[in-house]
Amino acid sequence: MFRAYVLFFFAGLAEIGGGYLVWLWLRNGKPLWVGIAGGVILFLYGVIATRQEFSSFGKVYAAYGGVFIVMSLLWGWALAKDVPSLSEWVGAGICLLGVTVMLFGPK
Repeated sequence: MFRAYVLFFFAGLAEIGGGYLVWLWLRNGKPLWVGIAGGVILFLYGVIATRQEFSSFGKVYAAYGGVFIVMSLLWGWALAKDVPSLSEWVGAGICLLGVTVMLFGPK
């Protein structure tokens, strides 16, 4: 299970980081190379996600979704100074609980 969470963490960094760079390029007028770097990082996200061994594509991406939600809140808090509300934290905790149920549940 630890390996699954580590892979989810790195996949999240790649997806959110790559998407953020594309956002900066298209929405904030950053240079083209920023968008290209974002695209390359997004490609790496897809590669990292395939390293999950615990289940099928659909289950892996469903479980990853919960981790992505939490990481997105943290990214917004760290970079945009958008402090998550109590209800957002509770919702994120529920998502992580769901991920854990999916990882520990019968295959």
